[in-house]
Amino acid sequence: MPQPGDSSASRLSTEDAFLELLTDTLDSMERPARGQFLEKFFKSIAHVDLNEARSLDIWDQVLARKRELTEQSGKKVALQTVLVDVLASAGLLRLPIVMEYEELRKLQIDAATDSLTGLYNRRLFDDHFEKELNRSQRYSHHLALVVFDLQRFKQVNDSYGHPQGDVVLQMVAETLRKSMRTSDYAFRLGGDEFALLLPQSDTEQAAALSRRLRAAYTAAVEPLGLGFPLILDYGLAVYPDDGEQQEVLFRVADERLYQLKNETQTSSPATAAPPVSRPVAASEKQVASVPGSEPFPSRVSKPESERRRWERVSLAGTRAYALIGEGVESTARVLDLGYGGVALETANPEGMAESFIAVLHVPILPPVRVNLRRIYAGSKTAGNSRVGCSFVT
Repeated sequence: MPQPGDSSASRLSTEDAFLELLTDTLDSMERPARGQFLEKFFKSIAHVDLNEARSLDIWDQVLARKRELTEQSGKKVALQTVLVDVLASAGLLRLPIVMEYEELRKLQIDAATDSLTGLYNRRLFDDHFEKELNRSQRYSHHLALVVFDLQRFKQVNDSYGHPQGDVVLQMVAETLRKSMRTSDYAFRLGGDEFALLLPQSDTEQAAALSRRLRAAYTAAVEPLGLGFPLILDYGLAVYPDDGEQQEVLFRVADERLYQLKNETQTSSPATAAPPVSRPVAASEKQVASVPGSEPFPSRVSKPESERRRWERVSLAGTRAYALIGEGVESTARVLDLGYGGVALETANPEGMAESFIAVLHVPILPPVRVNLRRIYAGSKTAGNSRVGCSFVT
């Protein structure tokens, strides 16, 4: 089946990055205060008059829709895009917006593809594996699963940096695409892990294709001159010879991948033996049901809200500023913003009190009144200083 084209992950705009941080802040506010802010917020971005209750209801819809789209796409969806989606569905948009609607049209593609390689993603792998296995069982056809990963991929990142690591991953995807039939499926499972689903392919056919892919990739990366061999290891499993369940087939393919990896680490790439396809005993076919075994390796990552606590959103190049003091004693540029505080630029840091009130004016949002505590002051060009402040609740 034809694979989707390559797509690149775009960096969050200042507005989107700020909105992501704003989400956590609103969650920590009392509901009446949140409603008052959202009433001004929707007035600012959509030019609509909503009362506090309606503003809170719309915001709840935005958060629910964001979770839904993120789950469908398997990647973070910009909050600004979700806002347009919800406001448009509610008939609350008064001004024409082009860019956000364009982003909405991309969601269907984003939900199915890996942004770096353009291959189908892990979510689509699970879905297609189940469908193709059911089809093979119904019509008594073979179905081959081949899993791949790269030897020494970490060494590429450590020696040449992640941009070069991205290049070698994209070269894997291109190698897979060039060797596939129209009925085959290619996926990036994550990191340096890839997979092929080959309908109506037996063990011999799948092994022959895998060997060709391995040789083609070795030839493709040779001009990079990395100084060490970068080898595409693989393992395969075939329905019904090696198992009849999705979990079992994945486990068998994964075991054979590591069997080949161990062999090639103790021999030269030219003499390394290909993986041997062998019958699997009935007890081995039930490996997925052993307590504690997981057919699909899980990765533990920090919650999105926790990760955002440490992000800084640069406001350089914008007109963001702060009015300092109850009676606007002075003004300062807003340099960047985080979950816990804000960095200001001022010519007179000594004149700032240890704690003070400020009204922040940042892109697309209504003015935000905050309590700040001065944490540090550092040197800045042109006689101005950078002053770091934390939010005080």
